[in-house]
Formats: sequence, structure tokens, C-alpha cells
Amino acid sequence: MIVDDEPDISELLEKALSIEGFHRILKADRGKEAVEICRKDEPDLVILDVMLPDLDGYEVCRQIRQFSRCPVLFLSAKNDELDKILGLAVGGDDYVTKPFSPREVVYRVKAQLRRAEYQQESPGSRMVRIGELTIDPDGCRVMKNGKEIGLTAREFELLQYMAQNTRRVISREQLYEAVWGEDSLGCDNTVMVHIRHLREKIEEDPTSPRYLITKKGLGYKLVNPYES
Repeated sequence: MIVDDEPDISELLEKALSIEGFHRILKADRGKEAVEICRKDEPDLVILDVMLPDLDGYEVCRQIRQFSRCPVLFLSAKNDELDKILGLAVGGDDYVTKPFSPREVVYRVKAQLRRAEYQQESPGSRMVRIGELTIDPDGCRVMKNGKEIGLTAREFELLQYMAQNTRRVISREQLYEAVWGEDSLGCDNTVMVHIRHLREKIEEDPTSPRYLITKKGLGYKLVNPYES
């Protein structure tokens, strides 16, 4: 689904995606409309402009995250680092600034869909239990004491990757390249934002984490707090 109130941009993206084989493309030019379409038609991915006439893109993303984990790719004329961090903090998966190359957007769409497909189709995966946490790779769910925790797609990928490497301290660069699938240049803030929000959801006290700990100067490690 493309959500943008500028017809020229919406048509440009629709044409670029159609050329690459995406034929069922939904469109909206208002935030509230986008949320309702997303709830009704369950798109595989949302390309979401930040500046919309009614709700801004950040609020649209927040509302979508209440019922969907589909990847959200922000489009914005704002190139400020804080705006990018805000986009990731509310549940976005990627952020492209205007003016943009339609080919780059299509590439990023394909990359996000590959990751989502891999999550859904990974064969033979089993439940992973770490203390009170249960990670279900097949269902893309995380539970704590039997109660499901609402994670974004990126947060789930991050936690799952760390759960697969519980014996290792993983640097920010390694996490970014493994989860985002891109070169790690300038990745620090992106990883830090996602780690912070992940802690807010899985830890009793995010300021004193027991599961997702920091190894100063080295990176992060996922541990079972009940194991010595």
C-alpha cells in the first residue's frame, strides 16, 4: 500500500512497483483512510509518507502497529536524524528521504518483503525459551510468562537473531548487518533505538536489564537471568 497525498509521487511509485511485478497496489492519501485500508485488506507492506493532511505518518504507523506487523517504509522530506529515529521508534522498518530514486524504494521494498517471507517460511524452527521468554519463530511471536508481547517486525528479528546467538556478545555493526541486511555505516542510533524499545517490552525494569545486557565497548548479549 502506498500512502501519500501527492498524486505525482504516488503514481511514480505505483509505476515503478508495477514494472517490478507488483500488481495489486493499494493507495491512500489520508492517514485515517490508510489505517482502515490496512486493517481491512492486510497489505504485505506499507510505503508511508510522514506529512499527511490529517494524521501524520508517525501516528498512522502507531495505529497500524496495534494490529499489524507488516513492514512500514517511511517517506519524508525531512532528512534530520531525529526524524529518522522517531520513525523507527514508532515501529517503522525503513526510512527514505525525498527526493528519492524510485528504483531505490523498490529495492528496499523487496528487501523488507524477503525478510518477512523468511520469518514466515523458515522450516523446522522450534520454540526458543530463555527464562520467562518464549520465542516462536514460526508464528513470529514472543511471550513472557505465557502472555504475548507486541513486537514490531524489526524488533522480533533482532530478538530472534540474538536468541540464536546467546553465547556471543554481538556488536552494533554485526546486529545491523544481520538484521537490516545493509552496510553498518552510521548504524549506531538505529540499533540503539531498537534495543531500547525491545528492553521496554521484555524487561521488568528497562534501566536495569536482566535479559538484554550491554557489554561496554563490545555490544549486546541476550542471557537467561536464571542461569549462573
